[in-house]
Amino acid sequence: MATKKSMMVLFGVLVISSFVLSSVIPAGAETLKGRLAQTVTKNETISINDEEGHVLGLQIQEGLAFFENGEIAKLRNHNVYDLIPGKGGQAIIYNIFTFEDGSTVVSRAQRLMVTDISGNISAKVTIELIKGTGRFEGIKGTGSATGKAFVASKGEAGRQFMDFTWTYTLPTK
Repeated sequence: MATKKSMMVLFGVLVISSFVLSSVIPAGAETLKGRLAQTVTKNETISINDEEGHVLGLQIQEGLAFFENGEIAKLRNHNVYDLIPGKGGQAIIYNIFTFEDGSTVVSRAQRLMVTDISGNISAKVTIELIKGTGRFEGIKGTGSATGKAFVASKGEAGRQFMDFTWTYTLPTK
């Protein structure tokens, strides 16, 4: 009798434990690819004066992200960069993706840049998905991107594109 009662208690503990653990274990990782196209809407720089053209800058870019699943999100990013023409530089970027249903994803990225002879910039980016709202509430993940920024002519806005891949998890509901 005591063994039967012990077995029932043990079974009850296992059932309760499985409910508790299943609520905190994230779902399997998902991968999502896309391309973004952006235009510079604000660019402020200060000269370092240690070599020709070396600047620190603050930039805001806006555009669209086109996901392989057919979704399109508005995109706004804020970045701080350190750039030497002809040599390249680096940037820290916060991206805010806003989807049609109002859900958002916020990412933090680090971009390494190399400039070519014409001044266009090729970039490699590492991404951390840090926050989401709506259907992306609780998102966590990483990603990578490559792309190019084109030199703007006088009076013209700078433009860039990036191909990216996200690998992420969402908490189970």
